Amino acid sequence: MADRDAEAVDPLRPADAIDGKGEPADGTGDGITSPKLGFVGWMRWGWRQLTSMRTALVLLLLLAIAAVPGSIVPQRSADPNGVSQYFSSNPTLAPILDKMQLFDVYSSAWFSAIYILLFVSLIGCIIPRTKHHFTALRARPPRTPARLARLEDHRESLVELEPGEDAGHAASRAVDLAASLLRKGGYRIERYDSRGSASVSAERGYLRETGNLIFHTALVGVLVAVGLGGGFTYTGQRVIVQGTTFVNSVGTDYSSFNPGRFVDPDSLTPYTLKLDKFDVTYVPFGQKDAGQAGDFAAHLTTQLPGQSAQTGTVRVNHPLQIAGDDVYLLGNGYAPTITVRNAKGEVVFHDTVPFLPQDNNMTSIGVVKVADGLPEQLGFVGFFYPTQVKLGSGAFSSAYPNLLNPVLTLNVYGGDLGINNGIPRSVYALDPTGMTQLTGGKTGVKSIELSPGQTTQLPKGYGTITFENDSPAGAKDQSQAVKRFVSLSIHHDAAGPWALAFAVLAIAGLLLALFVPRRRMWVKATPAGDGLRIEYAALARGEDPTLKAAVDDLAAKHAKALDAAGAASVPDQAAKAPSVD
Repeated sequence: MADRDAEAVDPLRPADAIDGKGEPADGTGDGITSPKLGFVGWMRWGWRQLTSMRTALVLLLLLAIAAVPGSIVPQRSADPNGVSQYFSSNPTLAPILDKMQLFDVYSSAWFSAIYILLFVSLIGCIIPRTKHHFTALRARPPRTPARLARLEDHRESLVELEPGEDAGHAASRAVDLAASLLRKGGYRIERYDSRGSASVSAERGYLRETGNLIFHTALVGVLVAVGLGGGFTYTGQRVIVQGTTFVNSVGTDYSSFNPGRFVDPDSLTPYTLKLDKFDVTYVPFGQKDAGQAGDFAAHLTTQLPGQSAQTGTVRVNHPLQIAGDDVYLLGNGYAPTITVRNAKGEVVFHDTVPFLPQDNNMTSIGVVKVADGLPEQLGFVGFFYPTQVKLGSGAFSSAYPNLLNPVLTLNVYGGDLGINNGIPRSVYALDPTGMTQLTGGKTGVKSIELSPGQTTQLPKGYGTITFENDSPAGAKDQSQAVKRFVSLSIHHDAAGPWALAFAVLAIAGLLLALFVPRRRMWVKATPAGDGLRIEYAALARGEDPTLKAAVDDLAAKHAKALDAAGAASVPDQAAKAPSVD
């Protein structure tokens, strides 16, 4: 009765089938009780899930997604000033992002967790597959199937024998010829003779799995190179004025320096870089895009300890290499030379000050701080115009980036510069809080305006200020009256060569995994009356659209080899279609 009820419910389902609750469908029996995994069982299950290829792909995708905030939010390791500016501009949002470690993405706990899990997953996936692959490489090709006609890619032909020729010997010789052809084609072969027939089993394509393992091993190599090599990488920035020298030393010359975890700042190679000149071309007046910059080139003199000086050139995207460091050109600008004297005519300040460009025509802003030698500390906020023009509003601007009409204007502030209280101050900014503005603005006193070589009085009779003319002797114009500066980035990437090598290796492995076919082929010769029946068959592991052509090619070459050996091959048209058992 219960069987009839079960069939009434589902006539295609046996009465003793197990339902989703582990009970037979007819309600009889005790059902299936799954064993308890326990701690070790759950750990084994978790390890298998972690080391699966699906998990590795998910983790790789998560790592790519997790790296996105690092390109959107400024990072402390690369742009500490940008982080400070972000806090100033977003006082409410910045602390929240900081707690989420978004300003330190690549060293954050969550990014490191994904990175380590991916690392472990790849290693756990590679090791057992490598062991299995080595075992497969040492294994013999499989035995020839008894019924090759069941395979989809199957061909047959009949070979006529000479009268009195031994059929068994002819079959062995025909298979030997096929084995020679397969061996030349890169197949591993094994002879299997039984039941009156001779056959050869061949296989190739193990490079496919080898390439797969190389690809995944190279990915681990890239992770190790980036993760470990980053600890030996450092990046520093420095502004060099024409005619001055930079020494590769953290304690003296770097404007900013970001070392890796394992970098010893005291062990840097103390080479020197001197900026001899900076060349730049601009589109002339009257032409389309007038004033647009063309080629930039910083000409440097470099010298390693104990070696003679060498010359080198740095261009945009063409770094200079020295002592394993890459020197990149980041920016450039003008650096006016300014001299300040007190009322007695004594020089209290003399320096070439970089002014930072604000537009494409090189309108630049800079700061001069005179801390000693005057009745009070003075700060100068200056604007430099390579080609000064007066706008309709009365303000000044630069009409062209080259030195055609160079003018320097300065607003003077008197008071405490705040440089003696132990708080670091930027050399490119002046905080006027607590200071008195002496020229410009609402003071009623005009801003100081100077051309190269001119001198003017300071407010309150404090002394004079001079805008020096740095033109070489015999110059006929002001095209070289102001020195240039360049901003250089010095980068030492210990991981770069290793990461590149592993990346190339990964691409090579991927190409092998994609384009090397994995297949098995068999040739079988069986006596049939006064001749031989020769069968050709192949089987692919995975999709192989060239398999049919490979079987046809082998059959054609084998037929030619048999003809050369004195046996005539006659195709059996009826046997070309796969038989149905």
